[in-house]
Amino acid sequence: MARKQILLNAFNMNCVGHINHGLWTHPRDRSSGYRLLPYWTELARTLERGLFDGLFLADIVGVYDVYRRNVDVTLAESIQLPLNDPTLLVSAMGAVTQHLGFGVTVNLSYEEPYLLARRFSTLDHLTEGRIGWNIVTGYLDSAARAMGRREQLPHDERYDRADEYLDVLYKLWEGSWEDDAVRRDKTARIYADATKVHRIQHAGRYYTVDGYHLAEPSPQRTPVLFQAGSSGRGQRFAARHAECVFISPPNREVGRETVRTLRAQLVEAGRRPDDVKVFVGAVVVTGRTGAEARELHAEYLRYASPEAGLAHFAASTGIDYAQYDLDEPVDYAPTNAIESATRTAKAHGWTRRKLLEMFALGGRYPAIVGTPAQVADELQQWVDEADVDGFNLSRTVVPESYAQFVDLVVPELQDRGIYKTAYADGALRHKLFGSGDRLPARHAGASFRADAGALSTANGPQ
Repeated sequence: MARKQILLNAFNMNCVGHINHGLWTHPRDRSSGYRLLPYWTELARTLERGLFDGLFLADIVGVYDVYRRNVDVTLAESIQLPLNDPTLLVSAMGAVTQHLGFGVTVNLSYEEPYLLARRFSTLDHLTEGRIGWNIVTGYLDSAARAMGRREQLPHDERYDRADEYLDVLYKLWEGSWEDDAVRRDKTARIYADATKVHRIQHAGRYYTVDGYHLAEPSPQRTPVLFQAGSSGRGQRFAARHAECVFISPPNREVGRETVRTLRAQLVEAGRRPDDVKVFVGAVVVTGRTGAEARELHAEYLRYASPEAGLAHFAASTGIDYAQYDLDEPVDYAPTNAIESATRTAKAHGWTRRKLLEMFALGGRYPAIVGTPAQVADELQQWVDEADVDGFNLSRTVVPESYAQFVDLVVPELQDRGIYKTAYADGALRHKLFGSGDRLPARHAGASFRADAGALSTANGPQ
């Protein structure tokens, strides 16, 4: 039986410090160039040269102010602050590539669905079908306050709201314009057939929308849907909506159980176990020899900031680790932050000292350090043992970390027959799944297509 082909996304953010904090101080690091387009267009070209499936762009709309109850460390180490809008990068990168996909994070808690629908349709048009959306509901109290709210909605209610949000979007993306609505007939002076463009009327618990989708149908209509929630409620949301899921387990055993649970929930939701591609976070430090890789890793460690990694993680759990001594047990009481992060930390009894040791390279992913063959072995083990489909590859020192992976590890994966040697044709969804550019009929969003008669809510006007 043919081995599973590994999928690869570069994991990045429109900022200086993303996951592996402190490495901006390395003399070869160029991450402060995030403010300029050449930084991004050069990255896009490098990734396409390595046949990466996509660039996964993270985002937040608040600041990390849990650690020490201020932003002092956050600002000093540039822990995702300052931070620019990720969506505005896509057009420039799309213009210098032909196949690279883009998974862009947008927090639905602070965006109206009517306008977000147009933004993603526009990006899908401009990239000719290479856009994906990483759906997040937010977890930072600082974001809620900045947006004029006293506090966030409770964790599970954020997902309840997101379910309705997606229903509105499906109506706009899938149902407002029929496939043959656009005629572009100059002789008849008809650009679009009014009988085939439908008004969307939605009246729900959280949203009321009455209008037409502003954009004509894009290649994918609905962007490829990414999601990263690993809580019970997050997985139920993923089972209905997600096409790609990003997980961050501490080891392969936990990863295997997370994937097993997710695939079982997909079946319960009427989908297939392989209807979702699962990506795991990874950081790779490689060299032509083992000694070269180890030396590079030791060099990176001298510039990394474990404390910055801890400050980042504090925001994920909602716990201020600065209040604890190094070996003092941490009170992992429930918070309104990332439920899965708190649950994992509690299960392992992670103390402040242990976390600082884990974040030696400034981030939460254990580094895979070795020759291209050793790195490939580790990636294969994750695929074989944890049933993941691919990796979100976090950067260390830029631009060299991605260039080294492309030049050294990609050929090794190709030689083993577990990584593509050319891009497939078609939109991002077809490249990932091989079954067309549009949502499959069994996906929840397909039921909102114009011919499915699902353009209005049950309690809304028909």
